[in-house]
Amino acid sequence: MKSSRLSLADSNRINIRTTEGNNSTPKTVILVAGARPNFVKLAPLYSALASRSNKFNTLIMHTGQHYDSKMSDIFFTELGIPNPHIHLGVGSGSHAEQTAKVMIECDKVFTEESPDMVVVFGDINSTLAASVTAAKRGIAVAHVEAGLRSFDRTMPEELNRLVTDCLADLLLTPSKDADRNLEREGVPRERIELVGNIMIDTLVKFLPSADKSNILETLDLQPQKYALLTMHRPGNVDDQAGLDSVLDIIEQIAQDYKVVFPAHPRTRKNLVACGGRAKRFMEGGLENLVMTEPLGYFDFLKLQKESGVTLTDSGGVQEETSFLGVPCLTLRPNTERPITITHGTNHLIGLNVASAVEHARRFMQEPRVAHQAPPLWDGHTAERIADSLERFLFGTGREREHRALTVAAREEALKALTV
Repeated sequence: MKSSRLSLADSNRINIRTTEGNNSTPKTVILVAGARPNFVKLAPLYSALASRSNKFNTLIMHTGQHYDSKMSDIFFTELGIPNPHIHLGVGSGSHAEQTAKVMIECDKVFTEESPDMVVVFGDINSTLAASVTAAKRGIAVAHVEAGLRSFDRTMPEELNRLVTDCLADLLLTPSKDADRNLEREGVPRERIELVGNIMIDTLVKFLPSADKSNILETLDLQPQKYALLTMHRPGNVDDQAGLDSVLDIIEQIAQDYKVVFPAHPRTRKNLVACGGRAKRFMEGGLENLVMTEPLGYFDFLKLQKESGVTLTDSGGVQEETSFLGVPCLTLRPNTERPITITHGTNHLIGLNVASAVEHARRFMQEPRVAHQAPPLWDGHTAERIADSLERFLFGTGREREHRALTVAAREEALKALTV
């Protein structure tokens, strides 16, 4: 493997990297993933790029941010993703520790592999770390799912989105509201491309497989006769008051319906630490509560599709339920995916116990309403992204020069966020 080390003083190094060389030579693209939602987004894009092997030498880099087999390995198996070409194995830690570990390891990989482009997904710590490291090495960055905003800077994910979008050369958005957010922030329109929702590519492809899951029989559930709950955001599970509200919601809905709760490791750990009622629930003390370990993609998709209502703090679940036509209650005060409210089945509830329980009971009793999926949620986003990457990497030098940020501009963008 070749190795190259570039100086920060090379202010035009992106243009140098993307214009030199033979355009018939495949470009090396590293897809960076670190957590469960990333794998769902990576799968269709890797497939699309791998089918263009004359254009792309595509490498998968797993940072190891999620490392439990139930949060990582099973997704590679079910979604047909090959084993990662590069595995950083950074593991858990505080936001700062985890981000720093990914940056250190990414820098080694980028120096050795000298990729032409790094593609990042979503808003996790690995996304931020890889973007900053690539930018400082003069490597073009493409951000899949760019432009989403909750406008809540207390959320670590929001800070990750802001920094990543400041640094990315190619901002690949899922919806028009994301385009508008970027334009308001001063991002040049030519760097923004509306491509659609890549998570839906995976859902469309694997829904027939999910339909064959026997998870309902395993958990003794009847279609649309149970509520599904997911919870992992720090604001909900790291805070005692938040956890108490979640437990209140569970307890009241469970008076009438089964509540299926695949518990994220972070959530389970905090519930154990709470003791009292939380411990009793986890030990089977609430008759209609069905707690499970994290589930694979097929089983969880089946549970979503057949639930009477889904309660969540997950952005991805808001999208999947909207596509499936399943009522969704988001237990957060905001969402970075407003299209799931305006065009989908999502309702923003927060941790208002009375409202959550009232909505859940109503949706459990009402018949499903027919709906239409939002624009470009059509299962073809990965191909549109592959087209975009091909234009960026193989287009004319003038096109790339117009899009690519210089190092100086990147540094100014980062400084602006701290003002």
